[in-house]
Amino acid sequence: MHPELSDVLTELAALEDPKVRAVNERHGDDHGVNLTKLRAVAKRLKAQPELARELWATGDTAARLLAILVSRPRDYSVDELDGLLRESRTPKVHGWVLANLVKKSKHAEELRLRWMADDDPVVASAGWHLTSVRAAKDADGLDLDALLETIDAEMGDAPERLQWSMNETLAQIGIAHPELRGRAIEIGERLEVLKDYPTPPNCTSPYAPIWIAEMVRRSEG
Repeated sequence: MHPELSDVLTELAALEDPKVRAVNERHGDDHGVNLTKLRAVAKRLKAQPELARELWATGDTAARLLAILVSRPRDYSVDELDGLLRESRTPKVHGWVLANLVKKSKHAEELRLRWMADDDPVVASAGWHLTSVRAAKDADGLDLDALLETIDAEMGDAPERLQWSMNETLAQIGIAHPELRGRAIEIGERLEVLKDYPTPPNCTSPYAPIWIAEMVRRSEG
């Protein structure tokens, strides 16, 4: 056992706040640690690959979030990153593995291709999220027409997490590629995915036709 592990777990337990847990559990995240305080712990610990692996192995959500923060993308092989994503039981851990490790790793494209074809819709959602990033920033080599065909055929009936990421890809294609914008908007209007999603004031709706129109307006304004 890493000498700091028990001390860190004790510290995380002391940071547990029932009110924070109640809010997080409504979003599927079973932990009660304020993320600002969690980041402060990570900043003090700095990168510690061995400690990160032991924190992850506990299976505790707060410990796994801290593990991600004290990890470096280069510390993991492609298969290890694949394992972390598949073991991510909650939305926050899943999202942080993607944002903090996979997207910054040299293995991101290999994992994108691996996950896009996965039978697990949560894993596939990670592949689609990485595809949305490429559609927005580095679309060379992507078959955007084929992606739109797949979205058109499958997004309407897809499970929630997968549907969200497919919709994200649809929007990014429409925003970044004017020649496909009309088709992307038409697909969004016809499927009506996330059309009624509750959106706070001053936030952009995730409904693709509104999202596309707003981002284009901002870029041209």
